[in-house]
Order: sequence, then structure tokens, then C-alpha cells
Amino acid sequence: CWTPFCPAGNAVALVVVVACVCVRVRKKKKKYKNETMRPILLKGHERSITVVKYNYDGDLLFTASKDHVPSVWRAEDGGRLGTFAGHKGTIWDLDIDRFTTRVLTASADASARLWDAETGECIKVFSHRGPVRGVAWADGSNSFATISDPFVDHNAQISIYDIPQDASPDDYDDTPRLEIDLPKTNDGKRVNPTNVVWLNLNEALFVTFDNGSIRLYDPVTGDELEEFFPHEKKINRVSFNKEKTLFITSSADFTAKLYDVVNLHHLKTYKTERPVNDAVIHPHKDHILLGGGQEAMSVTTTRGDVGKFETRFFHLVYEEEFGKVKGHFGPINAIGINPNGRSYASGAEDGYVRLHFFDKSYLDMKDPVPEAPEGEEEENDGYDEKNDDSSDDGQ
Repeated sequence: CWTPFCPAGNAVALVVVVACVCVRVRKKKKKYKNETMRPILLKGHERSITVVKYNYDGDLLFTASKDHVPSVWRAEDGGRLGTFAGHKGTIWDLDIDRFTTRVLTASADASARLWDAETGECIKVFSHRGPVRGVAWADGSNSFATISDPFVDHNAQISIYDIPQDASPDDYDDTPRLEIDLPKTNDGKRVNPTNVVWLNLNEALFVTFDNGSIRLYDPVTGDELEEFFPHEKKINRVSFNKEKTLFITSSADFTAKLYDVVNLHHLKTYKTERPVNDAVIHPHKDHILLGGGQEAMSVTTTRGDVGKFETRFFHLVYEEEFGKVKGHFGPINAIGINPNGRSYASGAEDGYVRLHFFDKSYLDMKDPVPEAPEGEEEENDGYDEKNDDSSDDGQ
């Protein structure tokens, strides 16, 4: 602290002034530290956010909402680069190809659109019978798949389109190469798809449903390869790690579950007190980021701290929650994490996208190894001693 000028004999005043200066300095330093962690608020949408997704290189962030106009932002500073105008309904999903040259969007206006990522020009419109719920590029970016909701007498469908990169957009066929019909179940209920993903080498189509099931389909014949039920309620979102060896499901049953892609074995479960709308796997740490909260219809009658409108951090292996990031004023609908592992973005029902950059303390953090209970340690020690004795006797 610096010492201000003070008349002789006024020692009490000197102490008070110095103390006040010290407090101000400390507050200023603390404020500066918080400013480095303050997220960037992206104000580009007028309605609820539906999807947040980084491109493969992590330098661009794509967002969409119920306001019909997807946007693209610089991932490093949140600067808005442009929009993709043309849809007349909610944008439920979007996907970017490997080299960020073309973008696909799925909309409630019963169409999927292909865009030029650089100019924002609409290249092709693919019409469907019902609202398009999801879209996904195949490996190689020469074909893509969509899932659409049932409409009137038409069942929900999975559609596959071929759009070779070396062909002219005028030559693209606007009719699907393959359509997989999703009829009602034996009890007469409709089962609607919620997400679609291509597995490695385009071996199968991975589709989640609102009854908590996951099905695998052959992308050539359309045959159903496998079906299992990881959840009791709707699967809101599914996310894969970069290598597509693990996937995590987010469900309305208040849980997110981690699975092995190869054998579809259940590995871990992350439990919350509210519906989980999205979850992602950190690319470099054994961490899971979850987003969700109370249902949107009840938000206006609930305080933010009760609604659980925060991003929650869980340890991937130990299933323990160790942190949370607040800020949204509604349930988080979408989360995307940068492939470099240094930032993430969350979009919520409040219409805002928050771009967060991890601070040095998080990036340098080492996960503690949990200690085994004392009883287990004693048992292990006894086992080791027996082994040592038996080996000595053998010698």
C-alpha cells in the first residue's frame, strides 16, 4: 500500500486511509481476475437456442435456434461472421462437413438445406413429408442422412441422400437414395427419432428415439441391426468423442450415460435432479459437461437456483460432480466443446449463447485419485504378504 500525506499527530486517520486503500487494491485485483474468466455473451438469436456446434478445426462456432436463422461465429472472440437465411421454421439440427465447406440444416418447415459455408448461399433444398428433426454428414462428406417426424398419415422416416463433392449441385438428386420407414410399435404408439449419427467408416446409422431406445441401421439395405434401451424416457441428445469410440446420451430421466461404441456396453451413469438436455465429453480430460434444467414450461414460476440452469462438470471415471458454471436464465438446451479443449459454448432457453474460456487453473488441474477404504487396503496388504510368503517358500 502507498502511504498518503497526513498531518503529524493524526495517526488514526493515516491507518484508516491506508486500510481503505488496501481494501480497494485487493478488490481491484479480484475484479480483474474475474474479468479474465467472464464469458462472452453471443446475442444473435431472438428465440430459444436448439443447437451449438464447433467445426472440426474448432475455429468456428455454429448456432441455431427457433428463430429460423442459423449463425456462424469466430470461436476465438465470439465475433459474428454471418447467417444462413432461408428456412421458415425452427432449426432443430445442423452439421458441418470435415473441411467446413458445406453446412447442412434440419428444420421444422419440412426441409433440409445444403449451404455454402463461406458465402452463406443455399445450394440445395431437400423436401420431406414432415418436420426434419436431425441431419448428419457421412464420413467423406459425399452423402448425408436425415430423420423426420411423422406427419398426418406418414410415418417417421430416415432418409439418405447422395451429394458427391465432385459433382455439380445441379446434378444432386433431391429424392433420397434410401428411405427407412419407422412404423408404429405393436401397441399402436408412434416412436419418433431424436438424433442421427454415422458410425466410423459409415458402417451403420446410429439413431436415438423418444422412447429411450437406440437403434442401428444398415445404411445400404436399411435393415435394423440392433436395438437396446439405455433410458426409460426420451433421449434428448447424443454426443461422441472425436474418435467415435465413446458416446454419451442425455435423457429426460435425469441421467446421462456413457457407452462403448464397439460393444455397446454401458460404462458410467451421471445422475442429476433435472432433465439432461445435452452432454459432451472433454477431448483431453476425463471430464463430462452436462446441461439441462427444469422444463421450459415451468421456468417462469421458478428461481434460477432452483431450476438448475447451469453447466455441471462430472468426472468421467468416478461419476462425481466437482463443479458448475452458472449464468443462464433458462434450461440449457445445447452444449458444444472446442476440439482443442480450451473453451466451450452453451445455449439455453433464454436465447443466449455463452462462450466460456477455461482459465489456467482448470487447464492445469490434476484429477485426484480416490483412496481405497481402509478395510480394502488391509485386505490387499494381507493378500500381498501371503503372496510374498508363498514365493519365499517356493524358493
